[in-house]
Parts: sequence; C-alpha cells; structure tokens
Amino acid sequence: MLEKLKQEVLEANKLLKSDDLIKLTWGNVSGIDRDSGLVVIKPSGVSYDKMQTSDLVVLDLDGNVIEGQLNPSSDTPTHLHLYRTYPEIGGITHTHSLNATAMCQMGQELPCAGTTHADHFYGTVPLARPLTEAEVEDDYELNTGVVIEETFTKLNLKVMEVPAVLLHFHAPFTWGKSAMESFKNAVALESCCEMAIKTLSATGKITEMPKHIQRKHYLRKHGANATYGQKALS
Repeated sequence: MLEKLKQEVLEANKLLKSDDLIKLTWGNVSGIDRDSGLVVIKPSGVSYDKMQTSDLVVLDLDGNVIEGQLNPSSDTPTHLHLYRTYPEIGGITHTHSLNATAMCQMGQELPCAGTTHADHFYGTVPLARPLTEAEVEDDYELNTGVVIEETFTKLNLKVMEVPAVLLHFHAPFTWGKSAMESFKNAVALESCCEMAIKTLSATGKITEMPKHIQRKHYLRKHGANATYGQKALS
C-alpha cells in the first residue's frame, strides 16, 4: 500500500539525521496521498538508521491506523490537523533543529533579512503563541496544529507562501507539496535561523530586507513567471 509514498517518507526521515537536523529521534516527516486520503508517518521513537518502509504507519485523516504494527509519531495529531485544514499541503516535517529551536525558545519570529530567506519564504516566518494550560491538558498535539492554524489565520498568511512556523517554547514545523519538499524547507529554515542568530549576535538586531527585493527573489523562483531553474523540454 502506497509504496512510492512510503519510500519518499522513509528517505526524507533518514535525511533528517544525515543533514544534522535532528539529534536522537527528535523529529518526523509525513506525507499524504490525497486521492486516498491516507497519511504515511514515521513510527514513534524508532531509530532513523534502522527504519524500513515496513516500519512506517499508514493512517486515515481521523487517525485510524490502516497499516502498520508500530505506534505512529506522537506528533501525528498535529500533522493530521494541518492536512485536514490545508488541502494544498502534501508533506510535513517537524524537527528540533538547533538554530530554529533556539529561535522558538527566544520567542523570536524570523524576519526576512536577506535573499536566502526570500528564495524560500515570502516574508516573515511567524512565531506561534504557547499553548495554554487548558489546551495542553485537553489535547496537546492536536491543539498544536490548531494554534498553527490560528497563527496563519490571524496574520492572513498563505501556508504555501510561508511553509514554516516557529512554535514558542517548542520547535519548528515546515511543510510543502510533498514529504521531500517539506524536508527541504526544514533545511532552508534551519539555515536562515542560523544566519539570523549570527546577525543578532553581531549587531543586536535583525533588519528586514526591503519588500521590493523580497518580492523579486520570491517571485523569480515561485511566481507565475518564475525564471529560476530549467524548463522541461516539450
């Protein structure tokens, strides 16, 4: 079942470790097959080195396990809420990468301070508020997804233009059209956070890049008339 998607999700999870985005088992990647409405996600607490496609868990959007013998990631309810809320999302990555998590612990959003950022995120990567005690006690993982949705609604952000969020006191989530794209956005977010922290250390502030330069860099890569990359031969 969903063997192609399982292989992509497995590869993306393994890349978390090889790209030094995680320590121990502090992260997970999932992907969704929109035709069937089924999600493939990493099992909870399983070593990335030993993980195989047969270890991955397949669930429906209500959280029912369709295939797999292991418990799914503890972050599964967050993933499922985002998939239910945003049909354009095809893959989700959650890490505790050091620099992005440091921004979360500082309670610091990530302004677009340079063109590296603008190539991936159209404006500031937002900081989501901490969960209340009631939200934690009620359903911590589900309400994490609810708070992400609340943040994007309040700020009127499009999830595919800013495919990342920093959770105050927690860690980042990124997403994309596929599991692998969500992983690549996690790599980009971690690099941009590292640059921001070094900038803060050197200057004491992060200055936002002018909007016209942000717009140019984002749209030349992601806009309707994008010029970045190679066009497929007809």
